[in-house]
Amino acid sequence: MDLLPDVWRQDYWLPPGVTWTDMARLADSDRPRPQDLLIALPLALGFIALRYVFERFFAPPMGRYLGVKNRLQVPAAPSLKLESFYTQRSKQPTQSEIVGLMSLCGKTQRQVETWFRLRRNQDRPCQTKKFGEAAWRFFFYLTAFMAGLACLIDRPWFWDCRECWRQYPVQPMERAHYWYYMLELGFYGSLLLRISVDIKRKDFKEQVIHHLATIFLLSFSYCANYIRVGTLVMLLHDSSDILLESAKMFNYGTGWRKTCDTLFVVFSVVFLVTRLVVFPSKIIHTTLVLSMEEFEPFVGYYFFNILLMVLQALHIFWAGLILRMVYKFLKGKV
Repeated sequence: MDLLPDVWRQDYWLPPGVTWTDMARLADSDRPRPQDLLIALPLALGFIALRYVFERFFAPPMGRYLGVKNRLQVPAAPSLKLESFYTQRSKQPTQSEIVGLMSLCGKTQRQVETWFRLRRNQDRPCQTKKFGEAAWRFFFYLTAFMAGLACLIDRPWFWDCRECWRQYPVQPMERAHYWYYMLELGFYGSLLLRISVDIKRKDFKEQVIHHLATIFLLSFSYCANYIRVGTLVMLLHDSSDILLESAKMFNYGTGWRKTCDTLFVVFSVVFLVTRLVVFPSKIIHTTLVLSMEEFEPFVGYYFFNILLMVLQALHIFWAGLILRMVYKFLKGKV
């Protein structure tokens, strides 16, 4: 607490009437401490190493079993001038830029457009890379969900959200929940560290915001001992992520269209129910309303709920994308 003393002012982190001295009544092993978060960095690096091993040795045989094959790509013809424009200016030239490139390279409009289309295709990640990434995330989310469920199902706050705030913040932390937190924090840290080399999707910016919000949410909720409600948030999110990554895995395979479609429909239902119904009606309701039965608002209360609102905004954004995909899927079936 000596480091940046203003940051650790108790009125920022603790409800009115509670001091750090009250928290010190808990044993060191039962009390969340900010320095505990330092383990997240080596865990993140460990996840990156483990992911490399998984994608190198385990994902390929799984992909072969599901019939994952890379598409044959016709490479763009070598052209120093077009390559220079592609790497330094734009991957999708405008009509006026195409006209300039035609005179510069002595090519027709169709040849220039074809070259850029083939060159963009070369930069697209192959199916095996996509499958490896989806398989790794599926493996983590499944493991995290099963472990989280095992350590929460017999806890009172799993069934009654009011128990999240009973005697808050002087609540002893269980070691299983400590490791649940640290492993999730390390995993999302590894995703953030690798985001520049991972496959870039249309929602790239939203993914960055999501990873940052998740890391801030986990870190702050751990330090403020919001661990009970934090474990519920993690479990809720992992439940639908398992289905999404499994649907992707079968989508990259060959001959698994019905399985992929079924998993996608189930994922859509689970996502919409957990993120648009359960999350706001249970999680946000308990942090905004039920918590007020035990203490008065303080800075940490507002900050934590703002982070939850950011997550909810992302849920609504992704729900819109999912509903559009469901609409296209049903329209195609009809």
